Amino acid sequence: MKTSIERKKAIFQKTDGYCHICHSKLGFSNYGRQSTKGAWQIDHSKAKANGGSNHMNNLFAACISCNIQKGTKRTKTTRAQYGNTRAPFSKAKKQKIKNGNTAVGGVIGGLIGSVFGPVGAVVGAGVGAAIGNGSSPKK
Repeated sequence: MKTSIERKKAIFQKTDGYCHICHSKLGFSNYGRQSTKGAWQIDHSKAKANGGSNHMNNLFAACISCNIQKGTKRTKTTRAQYGNTRAPFSKAKKQKIKNGNTAVGGVIGGLIGSVFGPVGAVVGAGVGAAIGNGSSPKK
């Protein structure tokens, strides 16, 4: 399958440069470079042999070794071997989750802090926002 550089970038960015199976960090410039740290290939989440397509929602970045090990097995089965239930989030998705966690933490902290008056509400909101921000996903 011939792949343009833009398409490779889009596939790589879907998981923020992590293998969608084992969650190891990949190097964009190491595409197809076997025996190189961060080497990766494009994996068909649903193997073409099992009816998968070349549609973007079926394509993910994977370590070469993970891709070979997976073969035509289900992605869910292969991820489970590493204790993973999902692919890593994209950078945009992580930021969206982080913003939501910060806002919810701020509201909850402010409500709890309001028991101690207006100053408590402000302090509680700040602490809650910090806790929410810190609980955001890394991958």
